[in-house]
Amino acid sequence: MTNSKLIYLDNNATTKVDDRVVEVMMPYFSQYYGNPSSIYEFGGKNANAIKDSREIIKDFIGAKNQKEILFTASGSESANTAIRGVLSGDRSKNHIITTKVEHPCVLNVYKQLEKEGYNVTYASVNSSGELNVEEIYDAVNEKTALVSVMYANNETGAIFPVEKIVEKVKSINPNTKVYVDAVQAAGKININVKDTQIDMLGISGHKFHAPKGIGALYVKSSVLLTPLIIGGHQENGRRAGTENVPFIVGMAKAALLAQEYQNVEDTKVKYLRDKLETGLLSKIYNARLNSSASIRVPNTTNIGFEYIEGELILLNMNDIGICASSGSACTSGSLDPSHVLKAMGIPFTALHGSIRFSLSRYTTEDEIDYALENIPPIIEKLNNISPFQNELKELKRRKGLI
Repeated sequence: MTNSKLIYLDNNATTKVDDRVVEVMMPYFSQYYGNPSSIYEFGGKNANAIKDSREIIKDFIGAKNQKEILFTASGSESANTAIRGVLSGDRSKNHIITTKVEHPCVLNVYKQLEKEGYNVTYASVNSSGELNVEEIYDAVNEKTALVSVMYANNETGAIFPVEKIVEKVKSINPNTKVYVDAVQAAGKININVKDTQIDMLGISGHKFHAPKGIGALYVKSSVLLTPLIIGGHQENGRRAGTENVPFIVGMAKAALLAQEYQNVEDTKVKYLRDKLETGLLSKIYNARLNSSASIRVPNTTNIGFEYIEGELILLNMNDIGICASSGSACTSGSLDPSHVLKAMGIPFTALHGSIRFSLSRYTTEDEIDYALENIPPIIEKLNNISPFQNELKELKRRKGLI
């Protein structure tokens, strides 16, 4: 970055840790450092901190009791634990249903399971990023062990109707388990698992202003789960390893703050997202909205800039202090176009030039104004060196600009 200014618009990749979260974590690094499994009082303080934090996370996602909350190290671990753990039983039920637009930490598990003999059905989405739910219902059969659907898509923000999906799936096959990846939903919209038939649901702290390296997995009391990590008795025998007390405490504090700021997400963050989106679409003739789902999380937009390369856009934005993404953070090292946008049928002209902007409660209107002032000149500069001059000219003509 050659500019001292920082306009951070990549909050779906990770978020700033709230100072109040850091504050509650600090004593557990150096003052209360005992092992929570110890029987003496010094360790017991940490055990109590975990218990209190588990109660907060229970309420955060609307679980019935603390025993349904399992602490993990990440959203990826939550997903792997849920998927692998629930499939380790009856191997005669070897059918899985998921979607084409899941996060790589989910999709790549299913790709591996296919190699191990499982049959996986991948439901599609429409051009707005909305899930074709009938494909899920039509695919459920007596051998369907698991249905796996994300709550909100990390690239478009589209919210999937998981409550309706799980209700319908259970009506077809009550024995089918349902896992929901709620990493991009937690902290942005309200989640209440006890009012649904969801069996398992994963979240990740660093998506809602807690540190990286801490997550949680909801497992309904009636669900039998084989541990992914085997060792000691921690987490009721479902996840071995000494608990990461400072990070557990930090995620619990972040969850309390997320609930406190829910109205800010629904109003201020959504307003700034819409202002950025509308402004870029109105100022840039070769911009198109990819994230047009009717229901989406309030912080996310995805805009395609036709006939130019996304990597060049990101590098030029970086030079003026604007951080965004061309897709999932877990695939940012790849030059391949987004699997989500490909599944949506986004035209090739915009596929490689699509940028995800994701805001947070820390985003200010001045920052959005800065982005709206400085991104259009970047796109214009890149348009001028694009090898698709004839196509850009035709696009201008169709829009009545020439």
